[in-house]
Amino acid sequence: MDTTGFDLLLTPPRPRVGWRVLPARVVAMCVVELQKLRHDRTELYTRAVQPALWLLIFGETFTRIRAIPTGGIPYLDYLAPGIIAQSAMFIAIFYGIMIIWERDSGVLTKLLVTPTPRAALVTGKAFAAGVKALIQAVVVVVIAALLGVSMTWNPLRLLGVAAAVVLGSAFFACLSVTIAGIVLTRDRLMGIGQAITMPLFFGSNALYPVDVMPGWLQAVSAVNPLSYQVDALRGLLLGTPSHLPLDFAVLLVAAALGITAASSLLGRLAR
Repeated sequence: MDTTGFDLLLTPPRPRVGWRVLPARVVAMCVVELQKLRHDRTELYTRAVQPALWLLIFGETFTRIRAIPTGGIPYLDYLAPGIIAQSAMFIAIFYGIMIIWERDSGVLTKLLVTPTPRAALVTGKAFAAGVKALIQAVVVVVIAALLGVSMTWNPLRLLGVAAAVVLGSAFFACLSVTIAGIVLTRDRLMGIGQAITMPLFFGSNALYPVDVMPGWLQAVSAVNPLSYQVDALRGLLLGTPSHLPLDFAVLLVAAALGITAASSLLGRLAR
């Protein structure tokens, strides 16, 4: 009698190790986040209010004033990619709060004792934040389209937009986890997150071109990953001159550095 089938049942499968864990963990974390949104869609509705106000009030007003040089395109069109990047960043920058909550509830300790590499856990969390930000970006794009913003609907360019949103969100989520690993408490993380979000936003090209900034702010914009994300989104959505290879290279490097930093501090949260 062939016992091969019984042997397969009695012998546990070999655990996936190394890089093979990463795709499974990323997919699992993304599915978990989508399930959360399926059970509670309130977050999507409430987070759509702020970008809608930026586009409706700030965008419409400055389009009429024409005080900011935008290269011949309406200011509302110029602003829309910046608001997409802003709304994605605002979601990701507080992602460390979830890590602290998981620490307090004991979930993080259980995850850290599994064979899954810490880098895989952080990457899964980071790209789960990217999925949430991508859903938010779709909401902003729909609002912008209803306001008459002229955007491309080329599928390849939209895939590029999705990649830029996910990569940027992954970096800011890892930045949040890194800060969480340093401060260890939700209150401190909330305070630091609120303190850095607006400087990151105003210190980028989301609202105005780099050329009109003072020299010191141009230097800040040059090292701000949000600037490269906005530049990529403008080039892809509006067809304006951009530096797509540089933009995506910076976003990839920033995400990789963020994952490395967050992974190194993840264990400190569980102590």
